[in-house]
Amino acid sequence: MTPPPPPLGRSRRRGAPVFDVALDDAPLATARTALAQGRWSVVRSLLADTGDDWDRRGHRVTGLAQESTTAAWARDWRLAEPESADAAALLACATVHRALHGKDRPDAARSACRTAAALAPADPTPWLGLLILERSAGTEEDVVRLFDEVRHRHPEHHHAHHLMVARLAERRADAGQDPMHEVYDFASWAAEQAPADSPLAVLPVVAHAERYRVLAAAGAESADPVASGHWVGRRARQVMKAAFDWWLEWERDDHPRNRVDLNFLTHAKFCGGRPAEAAALFHRIGPHATPAPWSYPDRDPAEAFRAARGAALGNH
Repeated sequence: MTPPPPPLGRSRRRGAPVFDVALDDAPLATARTALAQGRWSVVRSLLADTGDDWDRRGHRVTGLAQESTTAAWARDWRLAEPESADAAALLACATVHRALHGKDRPDAARSACRTAAALAPADPTPWLGLLILERSAGTEEDVVRLFDEVRHRHPEHHHAHHLMVARLAERRADAGQDPMHEVYDFASWAAEQAPADSPLAVLPVVAHAERYRVLAAAGAESADPVASGHWVGRRARQVMKAAFDWWLEWERDDHPRNRVDLNFLTHAKFCGGRPAEAAALFHRIGPHATPAPWSYPDRDPAEAFRAARGAALGNH
């Protein structure tokens, strides 16, 4: 058997960020290696142990789904255990990933997600798969309906809220830096609705970055996020302060997508001219960088992350 490929984004240069969808989830990284070798029993144990921790389940299933061998092994698992909701969810999300890369039909992905949803009606993960599929090309009505399906099952679903913010930010690209844009309203509403310790408190910062991505791509903002001034206005500073204060109080290092929030918050602090706060956040990120938002609007994320980290930590 051909040995499995190295984990996604494994660094070949000392000090380079590691863009690995597993983030700091060591059991997920272990299970991914096992699945690449055809040992889906390790994945079965991982997902069984995850239970109804929906954010962690979504993180693990979508992380596994991105491996090139997952769909084939998940089909074998489905044949061996046709009533397994875990096998169905994994196959569904793997098929979504394949469809997004032109390797499978979108209708096949939709069908697989509906099959998985029927096997586990309380699980938001198959609906998350559908939301990932429709996030770019689906109609407004479809995206909102699918988000509602996820939120009905888990009101604080982290990944789903991030997808919704990214989609909403793309409305009215020609409207410029409108502080009343709906993406800001949505993010503020979601943060206010969530419990005090919910990482959705960082969502307004994510909305600010996603809107910058859209405006910079449209030529309405500088392609250099620091030079753009997007993070130095009154509203931006209020949003960043609230999110940073939340992090100081709660942090939520136990959340599976904690490093996603940390990357957005660190990027915002760096672009907003707060290097000391950015430095503290870079230390917490460690090697677990994420391409977004360092790639916004069309930058090399590894280079952007490395340069910002060097500037913040004083080791150019």
